[in-house]
Amino acid sequence: MHSVNLFCHEFVVAVSFLACILGLLLLWDKRQKPDDPEETEKILLRMSFSYWLVYCIAFGLEKMILPDTWESVTMSLRITTTLSYFLTFSCILSLPLHKFAVHSVEE
Repeated sequence: MHSVNLFCHEFVVAVSFLACILGLLLLWDKRQKPDDPEETEKILLRMSFSYWLVYCIAFGLEKMILPDTWESVTMSLRITTTLSYFLTFSCILSLPLHKFAVHSVEE
């Protein structure tokens, strides 16, 4: 049962890796407008996708490396996955807070 849950999590991470790349491609915009609230939202979304992409890459590398032979690398990858997970969470949390701040300034 544990291996099925692990496989399911690995599959979800692999699919979300592809979704992150697609999301970054959709948000790619060569023209930038300074001090535009919409641009800030796009930046927060890009940051969320980028941090989650780092999580997916570090998670995949951690699963490919044998834990007994490369212990320091494995520990670094675990720290990277943890930090990128929390950075993704903070960016996602910042999106509605930013919208609320812009909405209260407009009123």
